[in-house]
Amino acid sequence: MKYKHLFSKGKIGNLELKNRIVMPAIGTALASSTGEASQEIIAYYEERAKGGCGLIITEITKIDEEYGAGCANQLTLTKPQHVPQLERLVRTVHKYDTKLFVQLHHPGRETHSALIEGRQIVAPSAIACKRTMEMPRALTTEEVEGLVKKFVTGAKLAQMAGVDGVELHGAHGYLINQFLSPYTNHRTDRYGGDFIKRMRFITEIILGIKHICGWTFPISVRLSGDEFVEGGLKLEDSIKIARYLESIGVDAINVSSGTYESGVTIIEPTSYPQGWKKHLAAGIKHAVKIPVIAVSTIKNPDFAESLLEEEILDFVGVGRSQLADPEWSNKALTGKDDEIRPCIGCLHCIETLSKGGVVKCAVNPRVGRELEFSSLDKSGNGRVVIIIGGGPAGMEAARTWAGRGFKPVLFEKSGQLGGALRLAGMPPGKKLMTEFVEYQKRELLRSSVEIKLHSEPTVEDIQALDPYAVFWAAGAEPIIPPIPGVDDIRVCTANDILDGSVSFIGKRTVVIGSGMTGCETAELLATQGNEVTIVEMQEQIGNGIYASILYDITQKLKQYNVQVVTNHKVDSIGKDSVTVVHTKSGQPQTLAAQQIVLSLGVKAQKGLLEQLEEAFPSKVRVVGDSSRAGKVSDAIREGFEKSFVL
Repeated sequence: MKYKHLFSKGKIGNLELKNRIVMPAIGTALASSTGEASQEIIAYYEERAKGGCGLIITEITKIDEEYGAGCANQLTLTKPQHVPQLERLVRTVHKYDTKLFVQLHHPGRETHSALIEGRQIVAPSAIACKRTMEMPRALTTEEVEGLVKKFVTGAKLAQMAGVDGVELHGAHGYLINQFLSPYTNHRTDRYGGDFIKRMRFITEIILGIKHICGWTFPISVRLSGDEFVEGGLKLEDSIKIARYLESIGVDAINVSSGTYESGVTIIEPTSYPQGWKKHLAAGIKHAVKIPVIAVSTIKNPDFAESLLEEEILDFVGVGRSQLADPEWSNKALTGKDDEIRPCIGCLHCIETLSKGGVVKCAVNPRVGRELEFSSLDKSGNGRVVIIIGGGPAGMEAARTWAGRGFKPVLFEKSGQLGGALRLAGMPPGKKLMTEFVEYQKRELLRSSVEIKLHSEPTVEDIQALDPYAVFWAAGAEPIIPPIPGVDDIRVCTANDILDGSVSFIGKRTVVIGSGMTGCETAELLATQGNEVTIVEMQEQIGNGIYASILYDITQKLKQYNVQVVTNHKVDSIGKDSVTVVHTKSGQPQTLAAQQIVLSLGVKAQKGLLEQLEEAFPSKVRVVGDSSRAGKVSDAIREGFEKSFVL
């Protein structure tokens, strides 16, 4: 066996797990509107259990109907009516010898009044979260006592459903964490003050659960090893808390980090390497004798194995990677690492939830839709499907059609597959994009897709193949506006920089446009020793970029002294300069520029599209940037789902 540590049995309390792979809690919003386990959420978890995971910890589960909502359509355990459907979930997961914990949760101040019918949010103390920007009301002593009972009730209901254990969410700045931390707990009653008083809330919950559910019923507590906020819990504080929790009967510690205010330290963007916070897990593991579960941006089985081998942790928390590929565990077990669909760290999953939607994955369009796409119709019988364009949408379409038994023929006019996603992997910290492109290439080879590089077929060429369907996935090309001087030799596009066709060092460079491509191109140029300025028409850079991603990229731009000029549009390009004009006052400004890089968006490449639609009525589908400029998530989703509609 390649990964002997990863696939060794382990124990949490008296509960034996078949391997060391844990799927930590990830919000889904797939539960019913009444909080029961829906068929959709059961199918979602079944896919991960079937994929070989040893322990699944459910999404945040509500224990307080009045103030405890963390997201819409959230699993809930407040009354007996919630038990039957949860029992169905448990039985489904148990079919695969996978164990199930329910994560009991209360958001405290990290929620919005809109989720609780307009009521004021609550917290240990009236201190607003700088991220949610709502002032909470301090809970009364009697209300705190009531919440203890609600956590205990949630645990008992979970036990009635046959759940194998519960996890108390004491991390990420949620309510229990708020009581534990001096940063958010300024109470003067018995639930605040010194260390023991700040531990009282979680202590009463744990002892209550042990009393009602029995001392052998497993309890895990999720902790932030470091809150990463000034005045918050640091590693030495969390070690002390972990030791205390062990002393009162907790069976495992699940180590994470951060709060809403520290943002990217909870769910890290793609630039964070595997294991960047493993010191938090190691610090706590070496201080306690109970098992430690931990996350640390774990993507690959070999890295997970190394964490176990080095005794950094006892169980590896593999979260987003099991969204990207629910078969992560089985593929690792059978030595098929190169078949694992890699997570690209784009945060599309959390972004969709934060906007009120259900969980989604940029690279796995079946996430949350497992019932809808429960099986592939494999009636293709070798019929030909033409795909024009080898970007992410075209490759996903080719893979999907091949899985349905068709014979995809993919034409790509360049000499390389990957399209815009290949270029997206060029900036610093974006290697996961490249890894995904390489995965897609391997999938096409395994699927026996016929790939024709350096090829631009004519309509006649395609007609000769008598296709069942034609997918136009030719992508997009950069927008080049009619700015005076734009034809100067010193002007290029961001794509020219990213594909290496234009390069320079030590130049005063102006990047026009601050979308994701513009910002990342500016970062790349700065790392290469250029003096870079970004010009943007809007009041802020990065319009449309998810907040955590934008924070990450702006911090790096500051690190490399990239200058930013907002509220300005380019008027003209002159010799060694760019003239920009303030969008409100009309005041001109001249910026020194030896090189100018355009990053003003893209427009669809139409090419043969109109002729194809005429030649193949009702058989043509347009996907990816050829349809509209979008994200990789849009391209993958369209390439997949449109392969089912003909």
